[in-house]
Amino acid sequence: MSIRADDGHGALSRLLRALLAPVDAAGLHAFRIAFGLLMFAGTVRFAARGWIHQLYVDPTFHFHYWGFGWLAPLPEAGMIAVFVALGALSLLVAAGVCYRPAIALFFVLFTYVELLDKATYLNHYYFVSVVALLMIVLPLGRRVAVAPAWALWALRLQVGLVYFFAGLAKLRPDWLLHAQPLRLWLAARADFPLIGGLLRRPEAAHLMSWGGAAFDLSVPFLLLHPRTRPFAYAGVLVFHGLTGALFPAIGMFPWLMAAAALVFFPPDWPRRLWCRLSPRTCPMAPVLSASSFPARPLLLGLLALHFAVQLTLPLRRFAYPGDTAWTEEGYRFAWQVMLVEKVGSVVYRVRDPVSGRQRLVDPEPTLTAQQAKQMAFQPDMVLEYAHHIAAENPGAEVRADVFVTYNGRPAARLVDPDVDLAREVDGLGPRPWILPAPPRP
Repeated sequence: MSIRADDGHGALSRLLRALLAPVDAAGLHAFRIAFGLLMFAGTVRFAARGWIHQLYVDPTFHFHYWGFGWLAPLPEAGMIAVFVALGALSLLVAAGVCYRPAIALFFVLFTYVELLDKATYLNHYYFVSVVALLMIVLPLGRRVAVAPAWALWALRLQVGLVYFFAGLAKLRPDWLLHAQPLRLWLAARADFPLIGGLLRRPEAAHLMSWGGAAFDLSVPFLLLHPRTRPFAYAGVLVFHGLTGALFPAIGMFPWLMAAAALVFFPPDWPRRLWCRLSPRTCPMAPVLSASSFPARPLLLGLLALHFAVQLTLPLRRFAYPGDTAWTEEGYRFAWQVMLVEKVGSVVYRVRDPVSGRQRLVDPEPTLTAQQAKQMAFQPDMVLEYAHHIAAENPGAEVRADVFVTYNGRPAARLVDPDVDLAREVDGLGPRPWILPAPPRP
């Protein structure tokens, strides 16, 4: 069943006609090629740095996402095969060969790897999964010359939401009033070439904090307007280039966003660029038919559901009490980018209720350095490891002494030390055993 764009009247009908109008697919193909090549480079980089073994083969314990405790890494050969497949699928996506099966399988395998351990969570991993999911329904095979406008606008909306919610998350006192954590991070980069001396000054941190929030909140809208688009994209390149150079730990995220922002340019921008650089080999523009593409209710419904989820996940943090940057509730999958600097320590107190004997358990020897670092300030990970200890000591009470420094504040307790975590259940609701954030001195 399909409906036509001319069915119905009013604003909804005009919107539908605009979304179903044909556009040159050159810009969409450029996005597909950039995405595939970046994913291939990222996969090679991941393997070359030994992270397959370090993160998924060597650990004896993994922190699970709520609802995905059944997922487990494959044996060594299986995990290597997964990454080999990801590299091959990335090249198929870039080439537009067997496009839809390739991007669908890429999404499944990449998301599987992402969900294996919470300690490896990064915003750009989530971004890759979300974009790959969206690309499954986009007509991006190499033989496609003309695409419906909704395909372009779906990508624009997805990229725009990342920027907007990253900016919204920065509207916090720590970021705007105290320039934290940038003040800490920039001071540590005083040896940076040319501008290192400026980075240690408090004014630099405040300027970059306010500038970062303003950039994130405004850049999607500036990229949409033809007059401001060239300047906005120049800002994208400068912003992501600078953050990538100053904070290399954020990995490929700057390059992903710089490539993704190109979807805001006119749909035929690669063709125009080619013609300008090589007029003799200028490719012929496709004929855009006056008739629109048919609308498929199921497809439109899936897109509506996708973006409803993309709006809900970042906003869910407002449903939790207190400072969610401290509690980490509603923090993941919400584009909370570069907002906190935390260092923590955890020691568990395991008590036998029958004998009354108590012993201390240090989790670090059984975890990787990455797992120990992340678990020390994330309450849900503290809880999961407490359950792991309880499973190895049936009937025992498990309490935790967790101290965390947060954006320059003195160390403070994160978890109520009197709560038996072995009896607490993980879920999506607020966790009353998390203590309030310490005030700023």
